[in-house]
Amino acid sequence: MRAAKLSGGEQQQLAISRALLTGAKLLLVDEPSLGLAPIMVERVYDILRDLREKHGVTLLIVEESTERAVDVADRVYVLRRGLIELEGSSEELADGERLHEAYFGFGPSQEAQQ
Repeated sequence: MRAAKLSGGEQQQLAISRALLTGAKLLLVDEPSLGLAPIMVERVYDILRDLREKHGVTLLIVEESTERAVDVADRVYVLRRGLIELEGSSEELADGERLHEAYFGFGPSQEAQQ
């Protein structure tokens, strides 16, 4: 089967597999959840988590879903206008308040007031 005929989730899994065939210890992943059905997003993140935890692959993930990023990351960096707006461990940022504020420019409590 040609890769172009695979679903988005299958294409994402194929891309990860192809990268790993090189024996890479660092995998750069750009928007792994973009355009995927929720069930496929879960599958892709399960694969990424498994690579990190069981195979020692270092992941650098660019992701708009802050919850997903915090869930799989050891460290989180939020970039705004090319500068690091916020950085910390996933444990430090797990409550989402500071992460939300850095990402959107205002906190969840301010959002409710608008």
